[in-house]
Amino acid sequence: MPETRHYEPGFEGGGNTWATIATLLQTAKMNNVDPLAWLTQTLVRMANGWPAQDIDTLMPWNFESSVVG
Repeated sequence: MPETRHYEPGFEGGGNTWATIATLLQTAKMNNVDPLAWLTQTLVRMANGWPAQDIDTLMPWNFESSVVG
C-alpha cells in the first residue's frame, strides 16, 4: 500500500510540504496580506478548477481581498 501521509512531518516529503506552506504564508504577511484570507481564496479557486497556466496569479502579491472565490 503506498504511503498517503506525505503531508505530515516525519514522512518523506512532509517537511518539504510544510516548508512550502510556511514560506507562502510568510510571503503573504510580507505583502501585507491576511494569510488565512489568501490561503482560503487560493484553495477555493484551485478546487474550482483554476487554470494551471494562471497559477502565478494566485501568489500572495497578486491577492485582491475584494474578490470572492
